[in-house]
Amino acid sequence: MPTVPFSPESAPQEITVQALAQILQAAPPDLQLIDVREPWEVETAAIEGVANLPLSQFADWETQIYQQFAPETETIVMCHHGIRSAQMCQWLRGQGFTQVKNLAGGIDAYSKAVDPTVPRY
Repeated sequence: MPTVPFSPESAPQEITVQALAQILQAAPPDLQLIDVREPWEVETAAIEGVANLPLSQFADWETQIYQQFAPETETIVMCHHGIRSAQMCQWLRGQGFTQVKNLAGGIDAYSKAVDPTVPRY
Protein backbone atom coordinates (compact mmCIF):
# COMPACT_ATOMS: atom_id res chain seq x y z
CA MET A 1 0.00 0.00 0.00
CA PRO A 2 1.40 3.41 -0.87
CA THR A 3 2.33 5.53 2.11
CA VAL A 4 -0.02 8.44 2.65
CA PRO A 5 1.60 11.45 4.34
CA PHE A 6 0.03 12.00 7.74
CA SER A 7 -1.24 15.37 8.86
CA PRO A 8 -3.89 16.20 11.46
CA GLU A 9 -6.24 17.26 8.65
CA SER A 10 -5.86 13.88 6.95
CA ALA A 11 -6.54 11.85 10.10
CA PRO A 12 -9.52 9.60 9.42
CA GLN A 13 -12.82 10.14 11.17
CA GLU A 14 -13.32 7.48 13.83
CA ILE A 15 -16.33 5.54 15.01
CA THR A 16 -16.55 3.90 18.42
CA VAL A 17 -17.23 0.20 18.79
CA GLN A 18 -20.45 1.05 20.62
CA ALA A 19 -21.64 3.21 17.71
CA LEU A 20 -20.78 0.41 15.29
CA ALA A 21 -22.81 -2.04 17.38
CA GLN A 22 -25.83 0.28 17.15
CA ILE A 23 -25.41 0.58 13.39
CA LEU A 24 -25.14 -3.19 13.03
CA GLN A 25 -28.35 -3.67 15.03
CA ALA A 26 -30.16 -1.39 12.59
CA ALA A 27 -28.69 -3.48 9.73
CA PRO A 28 -28.56 -0.77 7.04
CA PRO A 29 -28.44 -2.54 3.66
CA ASP A 30 -25.86 -0.23 2.12
CA LEU A 31 -23.24 -0.20 4.91
CA GLN A 32 -19.79 -1.21 3.69
CA LEU A 33 -17.55 -2.99 6.22
CA ILE A 34 -13.91 -3.56 5.31
CA ASP A 35 -11.43 -5.54 7.41
CA VAL A 36 -7.80 -5.06 6.38
CA ARG A 37 -6.32 -7.79 8.58
CA GLU A 38 -4.72 -10.96 7.28
CA PRO A 39 -7.08 -13.86 6.41
CA TRP A 40 -5.88 -15.88 9.42
CA GLU A 41 -6.78 -12.95 11.69
CA VAL A 42 -10.29 -12.73 10.23
CA GLU A 43 -10.69 -16.50 10.69
CA THR A 44 -9.70 -16.03 14.34
CA ALA A 45 -12.04 -13.11 15.12
CA ALA A 46 -14.46 -11.26 12.89
CA ILE A 47 -17.70 -9.33 12.68
CA GLU A 48 -20.24 -10.89 10.36
CA GLY A 49 -20.57 -9.26 6.97
CA VAL A 50 -17.10 -7.76 6.61
CA ALA A 51 -15.17 -7.84 3.36
CA ASN A 52 -11.56 -8.88 3.89
CA LEU A 53 -9.04 -6.75 1.97
CA PRO A 54 -5.67 -7.58 3.56
CA LEU A 55 -3.20 -4.71 3.28
CA SER A 56 -0.48 -7.25 2.47
CA GLN A 57 -2.43 -8.11 -0.70
CA PHE A 58 -3.02 -4.49 -1.73
CA ALA A 59 -1.68 -5.04 -5.26
CA ASP A 60 -4.23 -7.82 -5.78
CA TRP A 61 -7.33 -5.77 -4.99
CA GLU A 62 -6.56 -2.06 -5.27
CA THR A 63 -7.63 -1.78 -8.91
CA GLN A 64 -10.94 -3.52 -8.10
CA ILE A 65 -11.98 -1.19 -5.27
CA TYR A 66 -14.69 0.58 -7.33
CA GLN A 67 -16.20 -2.72 -8.48
CA GLN A 68 -16.66 -3.85 -4.87
CA PHE A 69 -17.49 -0.61 -3.06
CA ALA A 70 -19.35 2.64 -3.73
CA PRO A 71 -17.33 5.78 -2.92
CA GLU A 72 -20.36 7.72 -1.61
CA THR A 73 -21.64 4.98 0.74
CA GLU A 74 -20.84 4.81 4.46
CA THR A 75 -17.71 2.68 4.82
CA ILE A 76 -16.30 1.48 8.13
CA VAL A 77 -12.77 0.08 8.11
CA MET A 78 -11.34 -2.12 10.84
CA CYS A 79 -8.25 -4.07 11.80
CA HIS A 80 -6.87 -5.48 15.05
CA HIS A 81 -6.26 -2.20 16.93
CA GLY A 82 -7.03 0.58 14.43
CA ILE A 83 -3.60 1.37 12.94
CA ARG A 84 -3.76 -0.48 9.62
CA SER A 85 -7.38 0.54 9.14
CA ALA A 86 -6.42 4.21 9.62
CA GLN A 87 -3.97 3.82 6.73
CA MET A 88 -6.70 2.27 4.60
CA CYS A 89 -9.11 5.09 5.47
CA GLN A 90 -6.59 7.66 4.28
CA TRP A 91 -6.03 5.75 1.04
CA LEU A 92 -9.79 5.41 0.44
CA ARG A 93 -10.28 9.14 1.00
CA GLY A 94 -7.55 9.74 -1.57
CA GLN A 95 -9.55 7.56 -3.99
CA GLY A 96 -12.66 9.72 -3.55
CA PHE A 97 -14.49 7.82 -0.82
CA THR A 98 -16.42 10.44 1.15
CA GLN A 99 -17.96 8.60 4.13
CA VAL A 100 -15.04 6.60 5.52
CA LYS A 101 -14.64 5.90 9.24
CA ASN A 102 -11.96 4.03 11.15
CA LEU A 103 -13.12 1.67 13.91
CA ALA A 104 -11.40 3.06 17.01
CA GLY A 105 -9.55 0.27 18.82
CA GLY A 106 -10.35 -2.28 16.13
CA ILE A 107 -11.76 -5.75 16.59
CA ASP A 108 -9.95 -6.04 19.91
CA ALA A 109 -11.91 -3.11 21.39
CA TYR A 110 -15.11 -4.51 19.88
CA SER A 111 -14.50 -7.81 21.65
CA LYS A 112 -13.75 -6.12 24.98
CA ALA A 113 -16.57 -3.57 24.98
CA VAL A 114 -19.36 -4.99 22.80
CA ASP A 115 -19.20 -8.71 22.08
CA PRO A 116 -17.00 -10.90 24.30
CA THR A 117 -17.85 -13.93 22.13
CA VAL A 118 -15.52 -12.47 19.49
CA PRO A 119 -12.15 -14.05 20.36
CA ARG A 120 -9.21 -11.85 21.34
CA TYR A 121 -5.71 -12.59 20.15
